[in-house]
Amino acid sequence: MTDPKDLTTGELVGRLSEEVTRLVRDELALATAELKDKGKQAGVGAVLGGTAVALAWFGAAALVLAAVAALALVLPVWAAALIVGAVLLLAAGLAGALGTRKIKHAIPPIPEQAIESTRRDIAAVKEGAHR
Repeated sequence: MTDPKDLTTGELVGRLSEEVTRLVRDELALATAELKDKGKQAGVGAVLGGTAVALAWFGAAALVLAAVAALALVLPVWAAALIVGAVLLLAAGLAGALGTRKIKHAIPPIPEQAIESTRRDIAAVKEGAHR
């Protein structure tokens, strides 16, 4: 390899260009490999999350059936199922109402506290500039 002191400015610029090109290419290859790995991990995580939801759904159904069976020990089966269904619908209605209230509180998605704080800051700066 030639000593850099012996190279002309044009040759040094050419080497710099080659080195920068190689560096960018290597960084892009690293980023691509990293994104592929993260994509695979995200895919596996999504599958596991979906599996967890499905298993939780079946678990909840089993608990509902257990509640109906327990009530059926003291009531007719149809009455036990009616009571458990009514309780579940009541809980769903309550959750839906609370969720709707939270959504209405969040809309419009404007950071009101940050805006008010910014207004106070601007007012303070203006007041300080007038002094």
